[in-house]
Amino acid sequence: MAVLKVIEVLSSSPKSWEDATRNAVKEASKSVKNIRSVYVNEQSCVVDGGDNITQFRVNVKITFEVN
Repeated sequence: MAVLKVIEVLSSSPKSWEDATRNAVKEASKSVKNIRSVYVNEQSCVVDGGDNITQFRVNVKITFEVN
């Protein structure tokens, strides 16, 4: 039986929510091994005051196996 742990990570990207999610996994993988899944908990954007989105933000839950 595997023991799994979940951490919450905040990330952003100027391109898309998908890119922000990839950034979260990439950064987490620097210190966390055996990542199994990612759950996108929340999505939000930063708008420049007009009609331009400047940042896509995600709050994700990353599940990984503990050895």
